Amino acid sequence: MIRLGTPSDLVAITDVYRRASLSNPGDRDRLLAHPEYLVLEPDGLTEGRTHVAEEGASVVGFATWAETDDGNMELEDLFVDPKWMRRGIATALVNCICDVLRSRGADTLEVTASPDALDFYRAAGFIEIGVAQTAFGSAPQMQLRLS
Repeated sequence: MIRLGTPSDLVAITDVYRRASLSNPGDRDRLLAHPEYLVLEPDGLTEGRTHVAEEGASVVGFATWAETDDGNMELEDLFVDPKWMRRGIATALVNCICDVLRSRGADTLEVTASPDALDFYRAAGFIEIGVAQTAFGSAPQMQLRLS
């Protein structure tokens, strides 16, 4: 089940965020060396921009969208608990966010993709449109047409 997140979900999504982030061997050491990057801000929850995926009574994933300074819509967060990966949860979360943004009149959704997630984003219909600079170096900038 996917539902709109609430501030009371912060602890649960923070746990998912940390487990998912540290599950990637390529990022693990860098993240542990910079624990400030493992802090999840509550803004998406308090502003109604985060949707959570639940299985039973447990939060197993979440996605957050944001409007950028130039008016584009961005997939800010997409994380699934490693125990629940490869079960369609991330795809369902992206589809939910796309529906929300379409209802708001958005034409596209952008994401700065982890290089490890390129296959997922390509399978979801995103195309590469450039390169973004992140705290850990270059990352593909991708876009999905919503219409």
